Amino acid sequence: MSDLLERLRGRGWRLTSQRRVVAEVLDGDHVHLTADEVHARAVRRLPEISRATVYNALGELVALGEVAEVATDGRAKRYDPNAHQPHQHLVCSGCGLIRDVHPDGDPLAVLPAAERFGFTVSEVEITYRGLCPACA
Repeated sequence: MSDLLERLRGRGWRLTSQRRVVAEVLDGDHVHLTADEVHARAVRRLPEISRATVYNALGELVALGEVAEVATDGRAKRYDPNAHQPHQHLVCSGCGLIRDVHPDGDPLAVLPAAERFGFTVSEVEITYRGLCPACA
């Protein structure tokens, strides 16, 4: 069973055949699919699944905190199932490919206290941009 499916079962999320297929499509490292890509892959596994069902399932997964929405440069939102693993993203400025990266150290440590302006920082999002080997 996939990590995402295991987490969803542990949370008591009712796994209908449609929800299960959406979760299976999202499972894996470096998965950052758009809703349309999730739907296209889900249809291959379950031909009767509707686009609305996929969008609803994605919305529920985001609300549960099991999947994160990733938006880059005005492109379509992508869905990241690695919401429980601290990581940052490396994004290709050419084709939009997204890879998870895990730099060493605490990203919050590089923000000096004087630059926090009294904020209590709860999370950090860092995006590295460049060109992937195919676009370079």
